[in-house]
Formats: sequence, structure tokens, C-alpha cells
Amino acid sequence: MNIIITGGAGFIGSSVVRHLIDATNDNVLNIDKLTYAGNLASLAGYEDSAQYQFAQIDICDQAQLTKTLFDFKPDAIMHLAAESHVDRSIDGPAAFMQTNIIGTYNLLEASKAYWLTLTAKQQQNFRFHHISTDEVYGDLDSPEDLFTEKTSYQPSSPYSASKAASDHLVRAWQRTYGLPTIITNCSNNYGPYHFPEKLIPLVIINALHGKPLPIYGTGQQIRDWLYVEDHAHALVTVMKQGNIGETYNIGGHNEKTNLEVVNSICDILNMEITEKPNAIKDFKKLITYVEDRPGHDLRYAIDASKIQVKLNWVPKETFETGLRKTVLWYLENRKWWQDILDGSYQTERLGLQGT
Repeated sequence: MNIIITGGAGFIGSSVVRHLIDATNDNVLNIDKLTYAGNLASLAGYEDSAQYQFAQIDICDQAQLTKTLFDFKPDAIMHLAAESHVDRSIDGPAAFMQTNIIGTYNLLEASKAYWLTLTAKQQQNFRFHHISTDEVYGDLDSPEDLFTEKTSYQPSSPYSASKAASDHLVRAWQRTYGLPTIITNCSNNYGPYHFPEKLIPLVIINALHGKPLPIYGTGQQIRDWLYVEDHAHALVTVMKQGNIGETYNIGGHNEKTNLEVVNSICDILNMEITEKPNAIKDFKKLITYVEDRPGHDLRYAIDASKIQVKLNWVPKETFETGLRKTVLWYLENRKWWQDILDGSYQTERLGLQGT
């Protein structure tokens, strides 16, 4: 297959690219604007693959998107490009409205224009796979409740509201124009190549520098954690085997409070790091409680039974095995995140933009 991945230099997108090249014979075109969170170093070693191409494109540029689709002739589009950090959406929501809503609209229009030129069989086989989040559902009141594919949308942040809007656009283009779309909503991802502003990498890196480990409020917010490589496998499974017009929730079956997550990271680091910074004996001593953010949802939890029953997918990693792999990866790949912290990772991006 010819597959376009939007946002393929990001955290989840790069994992999907790596999985497709490692596990399939598919040809991949990575479309990425290369914003602050896009990092081609996450695909180091893949750029020379005969299966891989890269194009620096803003998904808000409909004309360039349309030309690229007609040139590459995709059999499927996996749409992961998005602004995704909740804190950033609170401080500056405009970029989230532009990328997540207008960008998705432009990609849908470009895809429709291309799809309408295909033969009947090609149209039937085409897939537009929109990758979304469980945050569109809001939060859960009861500890027994789970998000299902039928759960009503109640987004709480500018980020989740923009993703909810993009989900609605995708469904509308399927219902109105017949564009063959599929949507997936996933729980919190973690794993290698996660941008350092997110909770797990932030805690790991701060601990290694002897800095405070910030936790919002009391740390009792509950999330279902999904190892990113499990998610990548699930996304490819849905893209190739899922039914048109369907939604599939993807979860890791790992509900943990934020405080439990941080404590678990500290336990692993306490075992792995013998010479701790600032003469501390236990990384847990660095835990610091900070003022909770506005509109912070308390609990997310995914019912992933549909994808298990219909598509025979289950995550391979438990939270314990996945978290240990993640911590060890950050210990063994310090240059990747140090280049981000000092800004040198942007040198490649700026050089690319000048070509």
C-alpha cells in the first residue's frame, strides 16, 4: 500500500512510521509541518529506506496537500498531525483551532478531491483514518464507568474541544460525501521519543537533573496508559482491517493515578541510578505538588473490548513492562532529549526549511 502519515515526525506518528517500515512492505509518505514537537531525529536510520519519503507540509495548506495526494496516490491516509498539549491549549488556543479543526478540514477536502478521481474499486478500498483522543469524552464520575464508542462528547479543554470538532468533521465527510473514514480514540500514550513537556519524560528528565517533579493538585487524576508501540500496531490494524464509518477505542488496560505513575518512575530510577544528583537518596523526595490546571479532568478509562473482539487486538505491554522500557530508553538515549532541551534539534528543521 501507499500510505500517507500526517504528523509522522511526532511522538505517535513516528512510531507508526517505524512500525510500517519494520513490519510491512508498505510505502510511507510522512507529511509534517515540523512544529516544535516534530523531530526527524525520531526517525533516524529510516530516512534512507526505499519505503520512506518525507514532505514538509502544513496541513492547513490545502493546495499543497491536494497536489501531494495526486502525486503520491495513497491507498490510505492516517491523520495524526495535531496540536496536542493541554497546557499549551489553555495558554494559546488559536493554534489548536487552526491545526486541529481547519487543518483537518483541509485534509478532508484534499482527500475527497483525490478520492473522487479513483475507480470504483479504488474508492472502495481507500481509507481515511483519523486518529483522535479519549479526552473528547470529558471525564468519568464513577470508578466503574468506561468510555465506549457510544459515549457522548463532553470536552473540557480547548485541545479536547478542537479534537472533538475534528472528529465531527470526519464523520460528516463520510456521511455527506461517502469518503471512507475510520476514527480511533486512544488513551494516554507513553514510550520512547515522547516530547519532554509530557508527564512521564518530564519526570524522568527532571529527576536526572535533581529538579522538582511537579504533580498537579493531589495527583489523584486517573489515566489509562497505552504504550506507544502497542498503539502503533493497533492503528495499522484498524487502518487495514477496520470497517468504514466505525469508531474504535484503543486503551492500554492500565489505570493509574498521576501520583502512582510518578512513584513508579522514581522506583525504577532508584534502582538504576546509583549516584543520584544533589546527594538525594530517594527520587521521591523531589515530588512537588503544584496548583491544579483549569478544567482538569479527573478520570479517563477506555473500554477497548470492541477492537479486541472485532479486530483481535490487545496490548502486549503491561504498564510495568512498558514503563521500565520507557525509563531505560531515556537513560540510554540522552542525546535525543538533550538536543531538544538545548534547542539544537531545531537546527535540522531550520536547515530543511531553508532548502
